[in-house]
Amino acid sequence: MEIREIFAANLKRCRKAKGLSQEDLAHRAELDRTYISALERCVYAASIDVVARIAKVLEVKPSDLLSGHGD
Repeated sequence: MEIREIFAANLKRCRKAKGLSQEDLAHRAELDRTYISALERCVYAASIDVVARIAKVLEVKPSDLLSGHGD
């Protein structure tokens, strides 16, 4: 699995675990909802700054969003 796919899966899993919609997450991270959607679909690659902003909102470490957990 490529890093974008790992990030997309972890992002979606963490977002849903927090009970946040894409719109809620986008608003809290000061990003556009369509950008969050594109990240979850592997359309765009997130910068390290964006990974950090999203992780802060989701209350996880940035590395948690990038970890393949044994892949």
